[in-house]
Amino acid sequence: MTALNPVTFSIERGECVAILGQNGSGKSTLVRLLSTLLLEDGGAARIFGHDVFREPRRVQRLINRVSVEASFFKRLSAIENLSYAARFYVLRRRETRTQIPLILERVGFPLERASEPMENLSRGMQQKVALARALLTSPILLLLDEPTTGLDPRSKLEVQELIREVRRVHEATVLLCTHDLAEAEELAERVGILHRGELLCLAPAAELKRRYRTETLEQAFFAATGTIIDEGEEASE
Repeated sequence: MTALNPVTFSIERGECVAILGQNGSGKSTLVRLLSTLLLEDGGAARIFGHDVFREPRRVQRLINRVSVEASFFKRLSAIENLSYAARFYVLRRRETRTQIPLILERVGFPLERASEPMENLSRGMQQKVALARALLTSPILLLLDEPTTGLDPRSKLEVQELIREVRRVHEATVLLCTHDLAEAEELAERVGILHRGELLCLAPAAELKRRYRTETLEQAFFAATGTIIDEGEEASE
């Protein structure tokens, strides 16, 4: 079974593109391929001029990824996990010692819990640590796979504002895969609909509504796919 059919699109530097799709549509597969985590069996992908499949180390220096299934050393604390990530990316300890608490604060993580084992934290709090870990390297391309899943409404807004800040301050490019139609419309210049491994369209949300003669993005998604997106489902592609 093919998880992802040939998909062709490009993203401009500093742009945010959102990809909408049901569970199993191929969103996570797309992110994993671009993250150099999967071996390709056809096609090509380039990130800022570098071949994703032939130059994985160069690509890895330019990107970072946040996913709904983010993994950690569960018995280590948020601080310890981020410190380990900093060493993995060869960041200077002197800088990260002060930088890590600041990043945790920016994503709305309570510093009084930063020394607790990750296994004691809620899923939403772990997701904030995952986002902090991604921002630690100031990536040029941020790959976000359901980044706000499990967050309470206030935390979700804080993370969305942080994504805007990263784009504004660092001119970061963002590929956002999400079930949250409002999030996609709010953050992205263009929205794509991925259905059964096929990218059906990629255009500004307003244009998609005109194309499918609908008033909302949800209605446009239904017109394109024949299904209603379930924002409560989890990505497990």
